Amino acid sequence: MSFFSGVQSPGAKSVVSLVASAAATAMLVRSVAREYIPHDLSNYTYRKLRKLFSSFSSELTVVIEELDGMMINRLFKAAELYLEPALPPSATRIRVSIPSGEDKTSISMEGGEEIIDNFDGVRLKWRFLSREIPPRRVYPDMDQRNSVSMSEQRFYELRFDKKHRELVLGKYIEHIMSKAKESMKRKRTPRLFTLSQERIIGMRGSAWEGVPLRHPARFETLAMDDNVKKTVMEDLEMFVKRRDYYRKVGKAWKRGYLLFGPPGTGKSSLIAAMADHLQFDVYDLELTQVRGNSELKKILMSTGNKSILVVEDIDCSVQLRDRLSPETVMTTPFGHREVTQVTLSGFLNFVDGLWSSCGDERIIIFTTNHKERLDHALLRPGRMDVHVHMSYCTPCGLRLLVRNYLGVSESDHDRLLAEAEDLLLAAKATPAEVAEELMKNVAADVALERLIEFLKRKKSDTENETKTKIEE
Repeated sequence: MSFFSGVQSPGAKSVVSLVASAAATAMLVRSVAREYIPHDLSNYTYRKLRKLFSSFSSELTVVIEELDGMMINRLFKAAELYLEPALPPSATRIRVSIPSGEDKTSISMEGGEEIIDNFDGVRLKWRFLSREIPPRRVYPDMDQRNSVSMSEQRFYELRFDKKHRELVLGKYIEHIMSKAKESMKRKRTPRLFTLSQERIIGMRGSAWEGVPLRHPARFETLAMDDNVKKTVMEDLEMFVKRRDYYRKVGKAWKRGYLLFGPPGTGKSSLIAAMADHLQFDVYDLELTQVRGNSELKKILMSTGNKSILVVEDIDCSVQLRDRLSPETVMTTPFGHREVTQVTLSGFLNFVDGLWSSCGDERIIIFTTNHKERLDHALLRPGRMDVHVHMSYCTPCGLRLLVRNYLGVSESDHDRLLAEAEDLLLAAKATPAEVAEELMKNVAADVALERLIEFLKRKKSDTENETKTKIEE
């Protein structure tokens, strides 16, 4: 026993020493290669070596990236939902979060983790990976032209035996999409997105940032004319069911709405009710933050399907009020001249030109307090298909507000309600104003009496304003 130990010990030490030396040499060579070999050359060599080794493998690797050009890859999102319940107990690293406004935990794979899936007897291996994108200069603000931004590229690798290629790319992908759709219905909460201040279109998380949309408005609680409400709901339901029809007639699957009327008449609440009714995300587009027509097109492409794009107070966008207004031009550090504001022609192309077809099942909503100020080119069908007048509070709107805010039936307070209704039209009170008065008192009788006093004052003020305008 001691003989063999004496003979083998020096050999083992030599092997360990040799391995350590080889590892150190490899690290040195790798470090030198990174330092002195051009990046393009090293990437080219890596691709060639990978291709050489893969030619001896029986496995096929499918790469599913998060972004497809400038648009979200639907298959990546589906894979994310599909794999969430499949995370194995043996996983050493997982991502756990509770999104803002949510009460459920969201679990996802950490980089490098592997999940084994089986489908129709086929063994499939999933890995989640990410790589850092080199820094590049961006211009989040006109006065910050030297800012630098980093981002990352996320993707899944799906590996399986090459002989199962047709099964995986056919039935298995359909299976993933179906399961992801079911999961989305169970956990779906519409989100409200706004433009990111430091955005690099085409990179992860660069164009929009969002939070859960927790607005309480529902169609059942909207204080608007019942006929108008019914018309809007029927139009929405018909729109989402007509995918094949839109394709048949050669139109982009989108719908344009114009909500117009005085402030406080419920335009934002109607948008929230539409999002809740359809379970669509909302993208709030502030045109003054968009740096020209070119960026507007890219932003449109980065919005998801089944979404509502909102452009509020469109009459306040100076360039859209007058098609003859001069363009604002900036010279970039590279000597190029770029239009730095959205123009009417650029906006029209965004609404119903070629770029408007980049996506499906989208609703575009414009709001304004002054419809008469808008250029007629914006108002025609195909751009703003449905015009919804958000009026002052009506008798049916009042009765709904009384039920919602006071929790009483209309028959219990017929006399007070009738008096309030007689004052409504002349007072020109908005639903927001009526709701505010009803919230001031818990007792229904007191609240209604205070509302009547408010409407009387409002009516008097309105009549005085009208009289003054006539005299002028």
